[in-house]
Amino acid sequence: MAPRVDFYVLEGADDRARLVYACRLVEKAFQQQNTVCVTLDTPAAAEAFDNLLWTYADHSFVPHALAVDAAASAGPAPLTPVHVGCGVPVAADLLVNLGQEVPAFYDRYARVADFVDAQPARRDAGRRRFAQYRDRGHTPQTHKVIA
Repeated sequence: MAPRVDFYVLEGADDRARLVYACRLVEKAFQQQNTVCVTLDTPAAAEAFDNLLWTYADHSFVPHALAVDAAASAGPAPLTPVHVGCGVPVAADLLVNLGQEVPAFYDRYARVADFVDAQPARRDAGRRRFAQYRDRGHTPQTHKVIA
């Protein structure tokens, strides 16, 4: 079955606001007992998001781990409900894409969450990803976010 693709469109251009909103979405998925794979462009970005998940809200706790190699994608679903990585697919219900490209493995997931804000380069990359999903037969849903 093809994944459901959701784009979350933030009005501002603050990268931290985009990442914090992604943390909130990851937390909500975890609270609903979903597993999550978060993918970013670089190992440094993955590590920074991993740290942000620990600190973005005082009241929040989202158990997670860094997915650092391809071995993370092999075998049964991981015990940790949330994995953060850089181009490493991990068995999960939801893929959170915080990268500039459509991950090659996006179609392994039931849902894909993608994020766009008003920063010109990220907005343009988001438009390209939206078109790529549409060209692959998906009907991405957009959600305007007022943060």
